[in-house]
Amino acid sequence: MSPLNQTMLETLFDRMIDAVYLIDPDSSNIIWCNRMGYEELGLEKHEVVDHSVLSLQKDIIGMPQWQEVAQVIKQSDYFTFVGRHAKKDGTEISVEVNTTHFVHEQKEYFLSIARNVSKRLALEKDLQEKNHRIWYALYEASDGMWEWDMTDDSVFFSPQLKKMLGYEPNEMKPVVETWSENVHPEDIERVFQIRMDHINGSRESYDAEYRLRNRNGHYLWVHDRGKICERDQNGNPTHMVGMVQNITDRKKLQCQLEELAANDVLTELPNRRKGEELAKQQLALSQRTENPLSIAVVDLDHFKSVNDMFGHQKGDEVLQFSAQLLKSSIRESDIVYRWGGEEFIIVLPATNIEQAQKVTDKIHRVFANANWEHLEISPLTLSVGIAVYPHHGKSFDSLLKEADAAVYAAKEKGRNQTYISQIPE
Repeated sequence: MSPLNQTMLETLFDRMIDAVYLIDPDSSNIIWCNRMGYEELGLEKHEVVDHSVLSLQKDIIGMPQWQEVAQVIKQSDYFTFVGRHAKKDGTEISVEVNTTHFVHEQKEYFLSIARNVSKRLALEKDLQEKNHRIWYALYEASDGMWEWDMTDDSVFFSPQLKKMLGYEPNEMKPVVETWSENVHPEDIERVFQIRMDHINGSRESYDAEYRLRNRNGHYLWVHDRGKICERDQNGNPTHMVGMVQNITDRKKLQCQLEELAANDVLTELPNRRKGEELAKQQLALSQRTENPLSIAVVDLDHFKSVNDMFGHQKGDEVLQFSAQLLKSSIRESDIVYRWGGEEFIIVLPATNIEQAQKVTDKIHRVFANANWEHLEISPLTLSVGIAVYPHHGKSFDSLLKEADAAVYAAKEKGRNQTYISQIPE
């Protein structure tokens, strides 16, 4: 390939999107420029070449200042300057000028490449304004914001966060302990682990729901989210920011919904799913402590006739009343739940066969002596089948199967009695 000639070089420079100027450092005169060097300013080439660069600049005024700048350029590998170039029509453009110096035939020169950054600066300004507005919106709309300086463990708590917790703007010491000492003891280990996982890089962000004590000593449920925003030159985290949202109302509603999902709507006893969960927990405890546990299946006798004679609304009232009687007949440590229809399950922890028999005898008496007059029906009786851990089985399913078989035996023997499953040999 043949060397590029001067015409080709001129063509290449004229294709550049940046302005290029060759400058005499001593006089500040422009010796040469490419096409963009004058067209972008609305000038002709002769209006730029052999004129002082100061005629273009709006930020370097006079030769004394130019000489100071020229001295700095000569002492640098390259010099970057952000300023303004004047256009012929009186307007201006923002430029980023990168200047290098070199010597040719014992003469010093400056080579400056000026890039029009007006659009970029306008976008940056717009972005800064948007960021300011976004930050303001977050600051005002959120329940609270915080910033943790990890280099000295100081924490900025926003006024909204202080207000949420019942503090005045000048209260709450700006230290980590102000936060950590008010996290609920049951939540602190989990929350600390989530935070540490983010710091160590195993979690993308810090995100936790927990209880936080307010000034009055009451606990609020909060949703706390944060992220490391700055690191030092070694990659170690130095700053972390986050937002706190008060979710107490949502948590209360969630608990109410969970309670509804766990309870039988009609009798207000635990439903089958929740009851079996509690029963299995008690059985696991009995297995660990080697204590007995009794399970009783309770079936209301002749309940179908109530529905047939008086209707389902009366049947619902009977079920509600029966649930109250059952609950009043057992200990606080015992569990009673609705299994389905007119059948109930009673779980008796730390109760052997003889003790379980005494409990069901009491239940029979309570039903017999109850005031059924407000329901305008004859007193109902009940059939009960009992199975005991570990004699009748070691799993919940096996015990329930034995107790269910026993209640059918009680019905076959005439109802209104308790039958204890035979112990397998």
